[in-house]
Amino acid sequence: MSGTAGPKSFRAYAPYLIIIAVFALAQIPAIKDALTSVTKTFNWPGLHIQSSSGKPSTLSQFKFDWLDAAGTLLIIAGLLTIPVIGIRPARALRAYLATYRQLATAIVTVMAVLALVYVMNASGQTATLGTWMAGAGGVFALISPILGWLGVAVTGSDTSSNSLFGALQVVAANKAGLSATLLAAANSSGGVLGKMISPQNLAIAAAAVGMTGREGDLFRRVLVWSLVFVAVMCLLVYLQSTAVLGWMVP
Repeated sequence: MSGTAGPKSFRAYAPYLIIIAVFALAQIPAIKDALTSVTKTFNWPGLHIQSSSGKPSTLSQFKFDWLDAAGTLLIIAGLLTIPVIGIRPARALRAYLATYRQLATAIVTVMAVLALVYVMNASGQTATLGTWMAGAGGVFALISPILGWLGVAVTGSDTSSNSLFGALQVVAANKAGLSATLLAAANSSGGVLGKMISPQNLAIAAAAVGMTGREGDLFRRVLVWSLVFVAVMCLLVYLQSTAVLGWMVP
């Protein structure tokens, strides 16, 4: 038993160990410089955006860091994992294609949200909404995590939520005299708590454990916990915005 358990355990942990190794190596200065050396930055064709001062805006610049991106590093880690765990390339390709099909809706959603964020930032809508929300004053710290929570609950991505509401949180914080660092972190922290009720994540979780079609059951199970956790987070962020726990904010 013990003789066969060792190789099986190694195969189970190998993908995670390889991911850690790849990301750790990517942070070594020499390797990181090599990865970023192929990054291209260019102005997006057809866009001529100016700031409120009349100067050209940098929002139309696109940074194509295709080799240094986290997604690329994950693909590299996946390719290295194939021979380590001993599966055939054809089977690995089918697994990749099945994963992309499963995540297709989530991928399109994230892309659409990022496009919406770009339009909102470039048109000044984010700054306008942030200024309006700052009218709540110090109480805004109490509801700040809810924005991130709602963003992830709808989009399924903390990245999308941060892109959508991160700048808004910073603007509101500056206008209300609160810590921009605190509210930006609150948006991300609240977003993590919305992961468990996101339709995309529920669908992925249900499919992973053979419960496809029972996403509603999972939602009812985790909704109360999500609400309790985000309520605790709201209270924590509010106390961190006051003298009570203000020492926790750098």
